[in-house]
Amino acid sequence: MTIPPRLRRALVRMRRDLAFVAAGVPLHIVPALLAWWAVFLLADTATGISSDAPVILIAPLTLLVIAGYGFTEAQRWRFRALCGVELPRLRLMEGKRQLGYNLLVGPLLGVLELLLLALLLAALVAALVLVWVWLVPPEWRRGHPGYTTTGGYLTVLGLVALAAVPALAAGLVRLEILVGRAVLGVSRSDELARRVEDLTESRAGAVDAADAERRRIERDLHDGAQQRLVSLALNLGLAKATLTDLPPEAQQVIDAAHREAKDAIEELNNLVRGLHPAVLDELGLDAALSGLAARAPLPVRLRVDLPAELPQRTAPAIEAVAYFVVSEALTNIAKHAREATRADVTVTRLGEILRVVIADDGMGGADPSRGSGLKGLAQRVRSVDGTFRMSSPVGGPTMMSVELPCPM
Repeated sequence: MTIPPRLRRALVRMRRDLAFVAAGVPLHIVPALLAWWAVFLLADTATGISSDAPVILIAPLTLLVIAGYGFTEAQRWRFRALCGVELPRLRLMEGKRQLGYNLLVGPLLGVLELLLLALLLAALVAALVLVWVWLVPPEWRRGHPGYTTTGGYLTVLGLVALAAVPALAAGLVRLEILVGRAVLGVSRSDELARRVEDLTESRAGAVDAADAERRRIERDLHDGAQQRLVSLALNLGLAKATLTDLPPEAQQVIDAAHREAKDAIEELNNLVRGLHPAVLDELGLDAALSGLAARAPLPVRLRVDLPAELPQRTAPAIEAVAYFVVSEALTNIAKHAREATRADVTVTRLGEILRVVIADDGMGGADPSRGSGLKGLAQRVRSVDGTFRMSSPVGGPTMMSVELPCPM
């Protein structure tokens, strides 16, 4: 006989729900029994009835501590394996929620589970009562007239109860899922906190990946295009020096190509330094900023105060951001700061904060909301959870302050 698919699915669902309910009985009742055992022994110790109680008390208390984790893990397995519901793994500091579920909420659910299983057992017995009656000796049946009518009533009641069991089991499963998610699940605040942590980690990974990509591009330019341009400039210079019998027009073309090659090399050098200067990796932030200050088109007073007693250098990504900020700031001062005659750059590290301050004596009036360059600086700083502040009143001076996190 072929079972209809709909009936088959209903039977599978009922079997799953009953298995879930049956598996929950020991996981809900045992922690409550341990709790009552501990309370009894504690009361016994307080009244001084048993001198061995303090020693014996260690066992249930230890089991109660284990229950906070062990029973919770068993519940997570029960929800996952039998209902397909994944409860997140709680942290150690969330032990109160685990004990609250296992010692307070769980026993109440365990009572409901026991009642449902008792109803199922009673319904099965009642539905088969006529079978049980026919199994007893005939003498008993002859001595109890009317048993057939009573058995018929009990059979009907049993069948009605059996018909109600699947719905009750499904309702109890839904209730347990709601309670489990509410107590053992992640709260809204915890979920947001974990989301922030995940986003912070992914953003840090993106920043590191971008920094690594800039390093790769810098190496490729330095070892590839830059070397070819240098070779081209050398060949053109050699041709200019040796091929003196060429017509003046040809000499002019070679001379112009030689100048263009040297200008291209200079521009490429500036581009490479802007991406990620090699000196930053080799000698550190102080040396890299000293090179920037020396190449600036206006006098720069640089002060770098990085304590020598620090166990390790600042993270490469943070150093790269600090270098980029100073480089762009000095470029902006040279291009846009009106009547600026000098710039001051101060880099200090206080604990887990790297502070970079750039100031100039120009006429001020810089507005980050109107310039894409300053917006880019602010975004670069915020990409590593830094803070960007700028003060540039009309008439000057202009001061840019950047604070970058440097976890130990």
